Amino acid sequence: MAAWQLGDPLPAPRPPQGNYVPAVHVGDLLFLSGAGPALPEGGWVLGKIGPGGLDLTAAQAAARLTGLQLLATMRAELGGLDRVERVVKLFGMVNCAPGFTATPQVIDGCSDVLVEVLGDRGRGARSAVGLAELPIGIAVEIEAVVQVKAR
Repeated sequence: MAAWQLGDPLPAPRPPQGNYVPAVHVGDLLFLSGAGPALPEGGWVLGKIGPGGLDLTAAQAAARLTGLQLLATMRAELGGLDRVERVVKLFGMVNCAPGFTATPQVIDGCSDVLVEVLGDRGRGARSAVGLAELPIGIAVEIEAVVQVKAR
């Protein structure tokens, strides 16, 4: 999996995987649907995190890829990232094996890339939970609420 570096172009946002839209803009808030760890070459990072599955480093990389998808969706919805006032809230879901409790450290992969790209505007409130299964077996899914500047 290639590492994304600050200054690299963002990926194209992936289309919805069901009957929903990628984002809904209400007032000064942009609600982003759950995004997953889309690989640049296609496909997804799949698997459980913890014993017998992906390790913490691989899980953080998957969360980072998910953060890039969220940024790509923000850019597509807003016409750029300059209108992002701040990330209000992230909700991170980790596909984890029983006993894995480092879910906040996994979601740090997403939080870190948001701060790298948006500066302090990328730092918001957050939840990180472990789940038994995620859609198609993806390693993480993250949704976001973003405050948007008026035009």
